[in-house]
Amino acid sequence: MFIGDSKDLARTIVEFCRFAREQGVSSGVQGTLGALNAAASLDAGKPEDLKFGLRSVLCSSKEEWDLFDQIFETFWSETSFRSVPSIPPSQHREISSAAPHNQTVSPLLSGSFATNSSEEGSQAVSGASARERLAKTDFSTLGYDDLGVMEQVVLRLLRQMSRRLSRRQRITNSRSKIDLRRTIRANISRGGDLIDLQYRQRRPRQRRLLILLDISGSMSPYSLFLLRFMYALQKHFKHVDTFLFSTDLVEITNTFHARCLQDALEALSQLATGWSGGTRIGATLENFNRLHSRKLGSGDALLIIMSDGLDTGEPQLLAEELAAIKRRIRKLIWLNPLLGLADYRPITRGMSAALPHVDVFAPAHNLESLLALEQHL
Repeated sequence: MFIGDSKDLARTIVEFCRFAREQGVSSGVQGTLGALNAAASLDAGKPEDLKFGLRSVLCSSKEEWDLFDQIFETFWSETSFRSVPSIPPSQHREISSAAPHNQTVSPLLSGSFATNSSEEGSQAVSGASARERLAKTDFSTLGYDDLGVMEQVVLRLLRQMSRRLSRRQRITNSRSKIDLRRTIRANISRGGDLIDLQYRQRRPRQRRLLILLDISGSMSPYSLFLLRFMYALQKHFKHVDTFLFSTDLVEITNTFHARCLQDALEALSQLATGWSGGTRIGATLENFNRLHSRKLGSGDALLIIMSDGLDTGEPQLLAEELAAIKRRIRKLIWLNPLLGLADYRPITRGMSAALPHVDVFAPAHNLESLLALEQHL
């Protein structure tokens, strides 16, 4: 699908500016008008030219500049730039004052389960209702017709969650570095006198994440969706190491450096990873401690294990290896899809041996449970 005329393009530019603000770019109305002017003077059929032009008028800090490429790619990924005309300057005021409604961009880009404004019509409401339903649906019970939509929802919402977690700065009331731009904006009503000072401080250094995903036979209904979760986190975090395991341990960090998820999945299909085999969690962690313990760093890392805990190995070995890991990390998170079942109790030998060393024991059976992990990260 492509944008048919200049009015459609202008509306899309306005919608993109709104989307960019939701993702952390702080430009306001003036930035949107600047974006419309930039699009009018550029060949919008060339995505690189349009990206550079929009970035120059919307971004006002290095953090926003670094973030912009991913925002642009996410928003425009479903929009073709073929045969897109420029915007006549005479139309800027008309379009910028209209309620933005971009029919060329999927509503899944909104990243919210709530319904959109009433101006978007019943189709948007229907889409939001579908997303809300899918968010609560157990991955193992999804029908074939829902798989395509769910994959899009999973990847887009986890991208946005990862992006929120990876932002470097936040506004604060503590006496640190003054945020001049927000200070000026906050004092416009006072004639420009800088009375109400706004501050910003740098977020704590982002912790290293290590993720181990169980791909044994009992995890098959969940592993493909959890792979998307791993991909989204690695794509938007600076320090993420990812592994798959069943009876053996395989690192896939470099494989997940692929530009898109489909390329990563195709590369994974060529690896001898032991898909749908047995599970030896204790032996897996022993190999991890022997071969990859340096990745734990200086004790500030978070380790996420995604497994149902149905271990065929010795529970004593599992407990010993977890204890060794626990001494070197900040937090151990165990995500178990079976925890989403009302009658599940972690009484298997493997899970019972692991729990004393686990800081966070949480479900991972649907999209809602995965998004809830944000509070622990």
